[in-house]
Amino acid sequence: MRRPFMDTPEQLASLDGQQYLVLRPTTAVAEVYEQAQDAALRLARIPHPHAGHVTLRGFYEPERRRELRDLIRDWADQQPPVEVEVEAVDAFPTPWQIVILRLARSASLVAAYSSLTTALDRTDFRRLGELSLEDWTFHLSVVYGKTLSTDEWESFARASVRDLDDRPLETLTEAELVWYEDGVEHAEVIPLGG
Repeated sequence: MRRPFMDTPEQLASLDGQQYLVLRPTTAVAEVYEQAQDAALRLARIPHPHAGHVTLRGFYEPERRRELRDLIRDWADQQPPVEVEVEAVDAFPTPWQIVILRLARSASLVAAYSSLTTALDRTDFRRLGELSLEDWTFHLSVVYGKTLSTDEWESFARASVRDLDDRPLETLTEAELVWYEDGVEHAEVIPLGG
């Protein structure tokens, strides 16, 4: 059974009307994700995703979700499987205060982001928090530290950030279009073609 990414009432309410295109690791990357999250949650019980995922894009299209899904399906038909490789446990600083697994900029991950940008640039879909390819850090969010004071966060981040002795690697063959509506997370698994 599919494990939801977000499932607390607060998380679900904050995401209502939004859609996300994500990649879900299930083997080596998922294992190191769970280890990093367990270690972080031993330091502080703070908000966190309930399953690891690499977000490729966020949207606010509650009225045009089907059109968005059709565009993503067309993109996915042309998109080869995507390689994700973890470089380190890292953190986005204040004001974000998020512990992450930072990913290598693999050729397939960069190509997926770039080809999705090209497909989206032909539309007027409302995108959330989008950055250029050059500015985007590929990652999986481990825990959200916004509830921590600046001093607590700095101590927490220092205790969490580390390089990895080995670099877990997975090749992902499907994406998920996730949407939030009326306090419920929904998802459609979309195979990558290419």
